[in-house]
Amino acid sequence: MLKKIESFMGKHHLLSLATQGERLWCCSMFYAYDSQTVSFIVASDETTEHMNNVAQNLHIAGTVALETKTVGKIQGIQFTGVVERCPEGLKKLYFEAFPYARVMNPTLWAIRLDEVKMTDNTLGFGKKVTWKREF
Repeated sequence: MLKKIESFMGKHHLLSLATQGERLWCCSMFYAYDSQTVSFIVASDETTEHMNNVAQNLHIAGTVALETKTVGKIQGIQFTGVVERCPEGLKKLYFEAFPYARVMNPTLWAIRLDEVKMTDNTLGFGKKVTWKREF
């Protein structure tokens, strides 16, 4: 099931991230996907509201969606996971995807995906594909 989900994630580059600290907050982020760790690599300053929330609560949720008005083409994922500092070895993925970001010297983070549910109407109306990390 993960291959179908990864194929979808590989075709997109923008996610919505939901965090909870003193209050709920969400944001949009560009991402690079790492299939070895099943993680999104994202950039964000530590002073943003969503990263202040992450400092209080590492557990997050989010979405990646295909924008379409055609019901039969609807695809998207919902995910949960945790945010951690990006390991050095994964930073190159982000800069390969977004080379212009290197000059900004961003702080990079890894969103380790723990559970993903994909809705894929191309497989039939309301068809769901799921994946869950085994710990």
